[in-house]
Amino acid sequence: MRKVAGITAIVVGIIMAIAGVAAWVVVGNTLADQKIVVSSDADCLADDDVNGPFSAYCQAMVINKHTLGITGGNTYAELEKDDPNRATAMDSAFLQASLFTSVVAFGVAAMAFVLGIVLTLIGLAIQTPAGAGTGAPADPVSVAPSDRSE
Repeated sequence: MRKVAGITAIVVGIIMAIAGVAAWVVVGNTLADQKIVVSSDADCLADDDVNGPFSAYCQAMVINKHTLGITGGNTYAELEKDDPNRATAMDSAFLQASLFTSVVAFGVAAMAFVLGIVLTLIGLAIQTPAGAGTGAPADPVSVAPSDRSE
C-alpha cells in the first residue's frame, strides 16, 4: 500500500506541476497576444506589456482610475440608467474583470505547480524506507530495556 501511495503521489504531483506551468504559459501568451500595454500614468509597471499577473493587475487598476475620472467617481451600478457614461463604465467593468480573472488564473497555475512539487516530494519520501541513508535500521527493532542500577 505504501508503494502505491508513493507512486500515485509522484505521478499526480508531476502532472500537477506540468499543468501549472502549461496554464501559466497559455494565460501569459493569451494576454501577450492582445498587445495590451499598461497605461503610462499607471501607479505601477507603466508602459509594460501586459503578459503576467502584475502587469494585468496594474492595467486593471489604471482602467478603474480612468473610469472613475470619466464618471465622476461613480461605478456602473451607481450611474443613472440614462447617463451617457454608463456604457463606458460597463466596458471598463468587463475589462477589469477579464484582467482580474487572468490574475487569478496565474495564481491557480502557480498553486498547481507548487502543490505538484510538494506532492512529488511527499511521494518520494513515502517511497524512501525509514532510516535510509542515515545508518539507522530500516525497521524499528525491539530492544529490551537496559538494566538500571539504582
